Amino acid sequence: MKDAQKPDHISLATLIGRLRDGQYVIPDFQREFEWEPSDISSLVRSIFQDYYIGSLLLWRGKKENFAALACEPIYAYEGEHQSPQYIVLDGQQRLTAMYYAFMAPDKPAPKRANRYLYFLRVDKFMEEDYDDAFIYDWTKHGVIMASDTTRQFEEHYFPLSVVGATDWWALPNWLQGYQKHWEQREEDLRKDGVPEEAAEAQQHAAAAGDFGQYVKDITGQYQIAYIEMDQDLELEKICDIFTQINSRGIRLDTFDLINALLRPKGLRLRHMWREASPKLNFVDTERMNVYLLQVMSILRQGYCSPKYLYYLLPGQKRKIREAAGALREEILVKTTQEFESLWDQAVESIAAAIARLRNPQEFGAISSDYLPYVSILPAFAALQTAAKALPFGSQLSADRKLRHWYWASVFLNRYSGSVESTSARDYQDVKQWFEDDAKEPPLIAEFGERFRSIDLRRELRRGTSVYNGVFNLLILSGAKDWVSGHAPHHSDLDDHHIVPKSWGHDQGLGTDIDTILNRTPLTSETNRDLIRDRLPNEYLPEMIASSGEATVRDVLETHLISPVAFDVLLRDPFTPDDFADFLTERQRSIQEAIEDLLVKARLDLPPRLREIDAEVESVELVLRRAVATALGEDPSRLPSHVQQKIGERIDAAARRNPAIEPAQSRTLLQQLEYADLRELEDTITAKTLWSVFEERFANKVQLCSRFDQLAELRNGIRHSRKVAEITLKDGEAALLWFRHALDLKP
Repeated sequence: MKDAQKPDHISLATLIGRLRDGQYVIPDFQREFEWEPSDISSLVRSIFQDYYIGSLLLWRGKKENFAALACEPIYAYEGEHQSPQYIVLDGQQRLTAMYYAFMAPDKPAPKRANRYLYFLRVDKFMEEDYDDAFIYDWTKHGVIMASDTTRQFEEHYFPLSVVGATDWWALPNWLQGYQKHWEQREEDLRKDGVPEEAAEAQQHAAAAGDFGQYVKDITGQYQIAYIEMDQDLELEKICDIFTQINSRGIRLDTFDLINALLRPKGLRLRHMWREASPKLNFVDTERMNVYLLQVMSILRQGYCSPKYLYYLLPGQKRKIREAAGALREEILVKTTQEFESLWDQAVESIAAAIARLRNPQEFGAISSDYLPYVSILPAFAALQTAAKALPFGSQLSADRKLRHWYWASVFLNRYSGSVESTSARDYQDVKQWFEDDAKEPPLIAEFGERFRSIDLRRELRRGTSVYNGVFNLLILSGAKDWVSGHAPHHSDLDDHHIVPKSWGHDQGLGTDIDTILNRTPLTSETNRDLIRDRLPNEYLPEMIASSGEATVRDVLETHLISPVAFDVLLRDPFTPDDFADFLTERQRSIQEAIEDLLVKARLDLPPRLREIDAEVESVELVLRRAVATALGEDPSRLPSHVQQKIGERIDAAARRNPAIEPAQSRTLLQQLEYADLRELEDTITAKTLWSVFEERFANKVQLCSRFDQLAELRNGIRHSRKVAEITLKDGEAALLWFRHALDLKP
């Protein structure tokens, strides 16, 4: 009998070398590499934590077998001199994931538009904070980090591509360089007389040495099991083996394992899931059952990565380290009845979250196709539940913060990365923000700074976070039907081209014609009967003749098509340059809508209060400029208590976001961005400064009265959204008074 099977093990370093040499090839009958970036990260994490990752089934190949099975290199292989040795029968996803993470090929991840780069945060890893230790990044930041060794050392980012580098000395050189970086930092800090920072640098240097030894051990001693089939086995037998493997191959995920562990306790989790799933079937995902467990975990312990889900088992003990360092044990879920109650709460939480997200007046995800993220559901559901548990007077403010966090996450692609750790961190940060305005998460400021830099022209494909986010925003803006002028039933809407796709193809515009800037929610009927593959300069005049130009302009403005963009669409002839002008103008309109409705959190205000809120803001901006000019841009002239308050706010913002400049580096006008209405009032009415402002405002008593009216109106809008009629009228009178005093046009 032939020696058909040869069980064996191979070290990680040797396996990576074989991957680099292209020794593993994939037969044509295998499915494509389809792992998500998070799956790749999870595999790397398992390897570095010395977990078993399963065995590989390989067939030692020969020339005729490579040809017969039409074998190809693994996904993204970049080697110039491939030397195939093994046909992969089982383990393609794992091998390809290792190649992608450790070799960092210059190719987008599957089903993604961008290349993903993988890092290990040394400081987090050595602290055993494994949830935050494994990072993957597709942004410009990741590209810069991958090429800047000094920055890697400084921020403790170990690029996994060093492990797979063709230069054998790359890994030891990096590890030695990292340790020397912190040793030198310690020496410099001690010379500079900064002992506390020197002690911290010493800790990093010591951890660097331990990390270096750990990496050497894991690459040299971590073993991957494999079975090698004899190269002389008949092709028919190999195909039969593969068929038998896949006919029984069922993915065992976290839900399956929890289900199995609950059976002896009398709980049938799969049956519970079957009962719950009809309430949640709006969202098309195979992970909804796991999301329910994650919501349970977040609400009970604030974390939701797989290892934390096991603490949901009734009676399961969890060790917690106290602040003093001692360990104690606790049981999160004591009984099966408590587990069932938590499960029911999670089901209702996600059902309520879905109902809000799909509501055309709330979040605008009118179908699951337009939900920016499915993976954001556990965090959103848990936060919404936490907001509802707050005292009655705090719930409205918390809900506004929830909205702000959600849209910031959507437009910054926050949930395309390490989802479990991001969900846990966001839950904890936003929950603190609910209770304390001063604890605004850094994400919020980042959203305010970065949203204008998003190039919406590049958003070409439904399903991406930003594309779907813009579509949701168009729904929320009240997009009306172009034929009837009524708000259509949102289940009938789809995103259609404003300038037809066929014209873009004829003009050689490629995929540019598919940008979200050229799409808008329209019914299929309108698209079929009105647009009919024609240019806007053909169908818009027909609409104008039928309904009048003012009406048509009003309808298109609900689609964030401004008067300027409308005029561009009417140009005849309409050229690619005109199309570019239209995209530029529509991007401006959409960015303004993002700022007005989302960044400034006006989406949930009634239309009249939304307008008044914008007017109050314009008065505040002019007041700041007036103060800065009157004081000659000299911050030292501010009253001392105002200086202190502004400085504290800027320092707090800088701690959350290192990119923010400190107070001493800012002009007076820039500092006044952190002053509220009352501090502007205190500055203008200060005894030492009133003479500077007296000519403009004349009467100090009346000025203070107007500030009172304006502040009461502003606070009513920003915090409670319930503005009494008297407050509204007084506030409007104050606005008129300030506009006159500041020479503002109505």
